[in-house]
Amino acid sequence: MNQKLVIVESPSKAKTIKSYLGKEYEVLSSVGHIRDLATSGPGGLGLDIENNFEPNYIIMPKKRKVVSELKKAAKDKEVLIATDPDREGEAIAWHLADVLELDTEQLNRIEFSEITKNAVLDALKAPRKIDMNLVHSQEVRRSLDRIIGFKLSTLLQKKIKSRSAGRVQSVALKLLVDLEKENQAFIPEEYYEIEATFPQFKANYIIKSNERIKKEEADKIVETSTNPFIIDNIEVKESKRKARPPFTTSTLQQDANIYLNMTGRRTMQIAQSLYEGIEIDGELTGLITYMRTDSTRLSNVFVNEARSLIETKYGKQYLGTYSFNKKEGSQDAHEAIRPTSLKYTPEKVAPFLDKYQLRLYERIYNRALSSLMSDAIFERTKVILNANNNLYEVSGVKEIFKGFLEVYDDQKTKDVILPDLKVGETLNAKKVEAIRKETQPKPRFTEASLIKEMEKLGIGRPSTYAQIIDTLKAKDRNYVKVDKKRLIPTEQGILTVEQLDKFFSPIINVDYTSKMEEKLDLVALGKEDDLKLLREFYDIFIPMIEHADKHMEKIGPEYIDELCPLCQSQLVIRRRKSDNGEFIGCSNFPKCKYVRNIEK
Repeated sequence: MNQKLVIVESPSKAKTIKSYLGKEYEVLSSVGHIRDLATSGPGGLGLDIENNFEPNYIIMPKKRKVVSELKKAAKDKEVLIATDPDREGEAIAWHLADVLELDTEQLNRIEFSEITKNAVLDALKAPRKIDMNLVHSQEVRRSLDRIIGFKLSTLLQKKIKSRSAGRVQSVALKLLVDLEKENQAFIPEEYYEIEATFPQFKANYIIKSNERIKKEEADKIVETSTNPFIIDNIEVKESKRKARPPFTTSTLQQDANIYLNMTGRRTMQIAQSLYEGIEIDGELTGLITYMRTDSTRLSNVFVNEARSLIETKYGKQYLGTYSFNKKEGSQDAHEAIRPTSLKYTPEKVAPFLDKYQLRLYERIYNRALSSLMSDAIFERTKVILNANNNLYEVSGVKEIFKGFLEVYDDQKTKDVILPDLKVGETLNAKKVEAIRKETQPKPRFTEASLIKEMEKLGIGRPSTYAQIIDTLKAKDRNYVKVDKKRLIPTEQGILTVEQLDKFFSPIINVDYTSKMEEKLDLVALGKEDDLKLLREFYDIFIPMIEHADKHMEKIGPEYIDELCPLCQSQLVIRRRKSDNGEFIGCSNFPKCKYVRNIEK
């Protein structure tokens, strides 16, 4: 008979963990969050503002059956909650404990950063209390997002027909719009590069850093760069390229977007499946460690396993030195994303994975292994040629030791071999020409570059990036369109940011959002008062809402030069809520319900 109950979030995770445990354990899933803030009360916030923002939590309608089953299963059993090892997971654990009337002073919380038999059995030996600091951090984050989301979204819907706004979402949109406006104001500047073509290579005229050559000067250089070209100097030196660190949540999403053409959401979905468990040779096991992390740290167990494999398979000279430096701002709660065991090579697990799982797993596996390998070594040659005191340069590169590139190369460096040359030797160019160029505006963001920028600026958290970008891209928002992987703000997106800049610039900006993330992290450590943080924000934000409600100009309907055939009122262009598509409707709605599609 089952004497102990283990609760996790997902059914697939429950299935994997159940396969590791004996008959005395029952393993069930909450299927994610079971409670959320109510939408009742003043402003629909689910918060009692006057009573220290006391939250009013309700069981989600779709989870009532799940909760009922969990209560029944928990009766007269020892309950252990094994939700994900992060802030969100800790909050789910507390909600479960509260609903199941568990004593939060008891050791009823277990966690593991990889779903393998050893990790789960070790976690069962070390239960702990629910970390209320982490719970409070999640609660204040949820409360902030609810206040901004409800108050600001309602205002924007009423005034400018924008569907939503968010604490981080709106700042991410602002990054896109600010870049778009900068590029719209960009004036290209003409400049010239000069190239000398020889039978076996091309050499470029040496231009000082930040200097741009105009046409008149370029023509003069071309005119005076006459044969012969004399080799003034040859410099040969060795250079090293270090392996990249193993993946974090952010770098995994960037890499998958660039090399596998996966969105952030798709990447995290696939990573989740690899984490929760794959059946291999009849045994369920998690193939990667927890995929929500901002650390590049690796466990000593993995480091030792990897070093042994590298030395055996490639040789001692391929062993790198492992050093871990905690990145500023990193929580370092969990190690980097890595394979749970190096025995599960991509080749071995290929029959058990679909092609998308395999492609992502292969990059995770190879990146983690290569991070512990020696540097790649190159021989770089730089040749300086002189034509009437006009100096030209040509470079060559040759790989002389592969190092980590045996396993992982995301730059695909190719050798550029120069012919045998000697100082003082003379060469004749076939032609020398000035090539017209123009300065270019900054490229628009892709998902990968936007994630990189958000991480650099400290806005949002890596675990939320995919959801934020998905919201911006959603058709029913009409904020961003995607063209050749580039994120382009729409007119509605630009209008939204303009109004936010006008009325909410003190809080909808990079600096404020970044500092708020730091304070939320301090709440998680017990070093910042969550209620004080909420009150300070609320007292700043609500007057802004009231001011904007009075002074933000309301955008009226877009009239067309046609009368309604039913009631003779003016017809207008309206937008569908489902996908933000346009249609023609009567301005006398809801009294008159005439509608028709717009002919293309």
